[in-house]
This record gives sequence, C-alpha cells and structure tokens, in this order.
Amino acid sequence: MKIEKIVILTGAGISAESGIKTFRDADGLWENHAIEEVASPEGFKRNPKLVYEFYNARRSQLNSPEVKPNKGHQELTRLINEFHGEVTLITQNIDDLHERSGLSTKDVWHMHGELQKMRCQKTQRIFNAPNSFDEETECPCCQELGNLRPHIVWFGEMPFYLDEAFEKLTDCDLFLSIGTSGLVYPAAQFVAMTPQTCRRIEVNLNETQVSNQFDECRVGPAGVVLPILVEEVLKA
Repeated sequence: MKIEKIVILTGAGISAESGIKTFRDADGLWENHAIEEVASPEGFKRNPKLVYEFYNARRSQLNSPEVKPNKGHQELTRLINEFHGEVTLITQNIDDLHERSGLSTKDVWHMHGELQKMRCQKTQRIFNAPNSFDEETECPCCQELGNLRPHIVWFGEMPFYLDEAFEKLTDCDLFLSIGTSGLVYPAAQFVAMTPQTCRRIEVNLNETQVSNQFDECRVGPAGVVLPILVEEVLKA
C-alpha cells in the first residue's frame, strides 16, 4: 500500500539522546521532587515559588550549549521536508529540539505544552518565556504580577491538540511511535486509533508493554534507528 499520510508520536526517549532528562526517574521522582509538587495545578497553588524555580532550572538546562538536536530529530525533520505526502508530528516533549532541528512551530504539535513559553492565567494568552520568570514578573498583557504560569500541561489538565490528533490518527497509513512507553494516556490510545490498514512501527531502546500492538518494534537509539527507517519510508 502506498503511504500518503504519516503520524509520528515522539516521547522523552528521543530527547534523552540530547541530554534532556526523562520525565521521571525510576523512583518516581523528577529532580528529587514528587511529581504532584511540580506538575499539578494544586502544587502550583500550594508552592508557586518551587514550581517557578523548577521550570526555570529546566529551561536553563534546555538552553545550555551542550543540549542540541540529535540525529533522531534531524531525521524526522528530513522526513517531513522530503516526504511527498502529509506528515503530522505530535510530541509529548516540552522542549524545542524538533524546532531547533529545522521545523517550524506549525510542524510540531506539543500536546503537553512548551517549556520556552509562559501563559497568562487571566487571559490565556501565550508568550515566549525569558530564561527566568516568577511571581514578580509583570504579565505582558495585563501588567499584573503573579498571573504568569509555565505553558505546561500538568496532571489533571487536558492536553493540547487532542481532537486534531485523533482525526489524523484515524486516517493515517503509517504510525511511528518513537521514544515513548505508550502507557501515559491519552497518547497510550493512539496506536489503537489507527485504521486496520495502517502500518505501525515502534522505535524504542527496549520493547514496551504495548509493543504487541505494533507491526514492528525496532530496538535501539532513535539516532541510530531513524536514519534507516526514514530512508525506507522515503524510498517506498
């Protein structure tokens, strides 16, 4: 079957190859913090200072000279630029490494938000974030203090682009899941939403609990596996 429409889901695994730490450690902590402390509306309300500091530190790491797009990011950019049909890239990652690899902002759907942006809680307007901001930063739209929050989807909040993603998934010929466990909803249901005629390929360091839902599981770093896979797709 000729491939005309591709949907790609990327997760923490692809960014880990660039030095970005995955979302949670084996002990369930993120940078020694319980997830609910730094990734929930309740945590932000309870201790905004901690949450601001946490994301400022993440942003500082992301903007450090040693963090750069890797071969995996670059190959997906190549696929999007050279493929004859339609490619939809959905990412669970909040970094901007896909964009740094040459993609425009419209090419990347950040379902969990973006670390490099901040949002006014009053108007919901979104702005590029400075390296550091907190409760003393004046909001660009309402000129008030304390209204800005990280533009991140926290636990209990609705991810972005869901309706658009579901529409693309139900009408794709090829689904690639790269560097994600496939266990976190709603992204966990993506593979099941693809049509029966769709070819489904998982790329990960190890097989996952959902590998049996894919037609193929290619094991290895994205930076190693994707150059071969992208070449196959472009030649198909």
